[in-house]
This record gives sequence, structure tokens and C-alpha cells, in this order.
Amino acid sequence: MGNILFASLLYSQQKEGKVVYERTIQMQIQVNDNDAVSQMLPKTRTDKFELTFGNNQSIWKHVDEDDNNDEFGGSGMQIRMVGPGQNDIVFYDFNHTRKVEQREIFDKNFIVEDSVHKLNWKLTGETQTLLEHVCQKAVAQNISKRMQMTMDNGKMERKEITDTSMVIAWFTTDIPVPAGPEVQGQLPGLILALDMNNGRMMYKAIEISPKADLASIKAPAKGKKVTPEQFNEERNKMMDEMQKNNQGGGGNRIIIRN
Repeated sequence: MGNILFASLLYSQQKEGKVVYERTIQMQIQVNDNDAVSQMLPKTRTDKFELTFGNNQSIWKHVDEDDNNDEFGGSGMQIRMVGPGQNDIVFYDFNHTRKVEQREIFDKNFIVEDSVHKLNWKLTGETQTLLEHVCQKAVAQNISKRMQMTMDNGKMERKEITDTSMVIAWFTTDIPVPAGPEVQGQLPGLILALDMNNGRMMYKAIEISPKADLASIKAPAKGKKVTPEQFNEERNKMMDEMQKNNQGGGGNRIIIRN
């Protein structure tokens, strides 16, 4: 094993294309003292995303499907399941190691620009073939923050917790573009499979096309421009407002994001 060296090399392999990924997440939702609601909620959720790459850039979007959101109801309560990042658009510029995200909170869009924060990747020497491409295994430790939602006696509470998790990526240098799900701009090849936090969130490429709509690869611009810190402040403010609105009793509509 050793640290990956990133070098500027000339390749003749595929430099543009489109990939469809299937994502499976373990839904971690706690509903205290309400077994009926707990039993209604699914344990896993699967959806699809599309990655288009070319000109050393990429754009990441959710694939719209008829069953976009799962809704459950009963006892005067309606719960809508929305997967993390489902309505987001992410643009990466690998030349300048930056990303521009269009993030949605309760139907309001924000544009968040940030640099690419790279993890300390190590190669394991293991390989496997995915979609006829030989992939190498790379592992890294990721420290991140996430919002944990709990609902107790009709009152929804949230708190930010710190996660330290293992990230496992399978990438192929057959397609020497540092693109893929979640951790783009970090590995010297396209990521075809990704495991985050021991299976809590998993991506797997199910289709690769050598053709890309290069005109579609551009930074999103629909929304209020904010810094990452300002976005977190806006999100917390809107979550507080939602919690207040949901404490009035009667028919509640609650959106829970994993």
C-alpha cells in the first residue's frame, strides 16, 4: 500500500462520457414511541444518478423517475422520504479543483461554491472488473458532519453529529478522469463503485456511454449565491421554522432527509 501519486500524464483513453449510477442508502430514522410509524418506514432506499464528464469537468444530477419520493401516511401524519442530494446539481472543474453546487432546501435553491477537499487515499492492491473495466481499490477515512433527525411525541428534533467513516472507492484508469459519486476530483480514474460508512451509502455504475452532451456540463446558476458556512446557517434557520410549523397539531406534513 502507499499514497497515490497524482501526475500529469497524457492518455489516449476515454476522456468524455456519461455514467448512470444506482445508489442504495440505509435509512436511519428514529421515531420514538411510535411503532406503527416505524414499521411503515423503509429500511433502504434506491435511486439513480447521472454523471456527464468531458473537457476535464463534470456535472452530477439525479435521474428523475415516477417514484421519486416515497410517501407514507396515517394517524393525521404524512411523511415524505427524500434521499440526500436528490434535488442537487453538482458541477466540478478539475483544472481548478473547485465545485459549484445547486442545493435545495424546502423548494428554495442555493448556489454554493467551494474548493475540492481531498482525502488521504491509499491503494490496497486489490482489483475487480466492473462493466468490463479493471478497477483498483482505494480507501480513505472521512470525517464529516451530518444532521440527525428524531421525532418524539410529534416533536421533531435535530442535532449535528460528527461521523468518522471509511470510504472505499473502485476506480478505473481505463477512463483517466477524476470523476464519480461524492468524492470527485481526487482519484486518477473514473469511480465505478463507492462504499461510504460500511454500506450506509453505496453507489454502483450500471451503464457507461462514450458520448457526452458537453454543452450540458456547466456550473448551475439557479439560486442564491452563498458560502458553505452561509448555506449551513440558512439550512438551520429553515429547519427551525419547519419545526415550529409542525408543532401546531392536526395533520402534519414532515419531510425527513437521511
